[in-house]
Amino acid sequence: MTSSNSSESILVTGAAGFIGFHVAQRLMQMGRSVTGVDNLNDYYDPALKQARLDILRNDPRFTFVKHDLADGAGTAELFVKGRFPVVVHLAAQAGVRYSLQNPQAYISANLDGFANILEGCRHNGCRNLLFASSSSVYGANTKLPFSVHDNVDHPISLYAASKKANELMAHAYSHLFRLPATGLRFFTVYGPWGRPDMAMYIFAKAILEGRPIKLFNHGKMQRDFTYVDDVVEAIVRLVDRPAQPDPGWSGAKPDPSASTAPWRIYNIGNNKPEELLHVVEVLESALGRRAIRELAPMEPGDVPATYADVDDLMRDVGFRPATSIEDGVGRFIRWFRDYHKS
Repeated sequence: MTSSNSSESILVTGAAGFIGFHVAQRLMQMGRSVTGVDNLNDYYDPALKQARLDILRNDPRFTFVKHDLADGAGTAELFVKGRFPVVVHLAAQAGVRYSLQNPQAYISANLDGFANILEGCRHNGCRNLLFASSSSVYGANTKLPFSVHDNVDHPISLYAASKKANELMAHAYSHLFRLPATGLRFFTVYGPWGRPDMAMYIFAKAILEGRPIKLFNHGKMQRDFTYVDDVVEAIVRLVDRPAQPDPGWSGAKPDPSASTAPWRIYNIGNNKPEELLHVVEVLESALGRRAIRELAPMEPGDVPATYADVDDLMRDVGFRPATSIEDGVGRFIRWFRDYHKS
């Protein structure tokens, strides 16, 4: 456990993004200062990012820097100025389907950008790096629930491969430079201020507008929908708990979730997968409208089910995500109607 100094600024990358916004807000509610970085790109409506940013800027503990982390010189300068003791790296090019159309965006943001983050941490006294990975790294694995102790060498999208690469890059830096690094595999995060390219948002909008919703794998997809407040709770519990070397780790029988280096991987999922058809029913109930369903086959790069084993998270920080889909969707829809005045 590190000692926290509330005057030191925590760096949150992707601060105008969905999870980054919530993490920055929560850290400031805890009395911490936050430096938020975002390039405000137009992968989805920048007005939503700006609206999140406007809320964060209301807090005097928040400092915003508009910056693209793939810019090596600029990122190095950011770290020299900030000397951040803790870095919560959530900026990334997100989305599985978009990685089929624009692979270069993933190389630039997720590989070049992350390499620059690692260099910044290495040279400027960072004591704890938390970084976003993804449930998509489980790829072609079929053993459920997905466990951090399972091998994840078969990604089925470039997005997933870039997130697996982040875990490996961080491990190399942890091993070489003793940089404490913790990778967080998020499972289908949803909630207020969510991303418009995610199923929950797309479905809500289509149902309200009377347009059909496309359900891949004929609606039989299962997702471990994880409410954003649960994700944030897990992250803030790890902010002052840098990864420690595992004294029991053995190269003869390597555990993929730990290391002799100060490096660790956690799943952050709801631990209760929901079938997409059921989620649509919960949305219909919350919206008071019927959905027009359009059943479609699986898409390339998609997986039929995600389901997180969160025992390690429970053991180490005493927290297990537990917001029911009914509660979470209800809160999301209240925000959605308010934001869109619908």
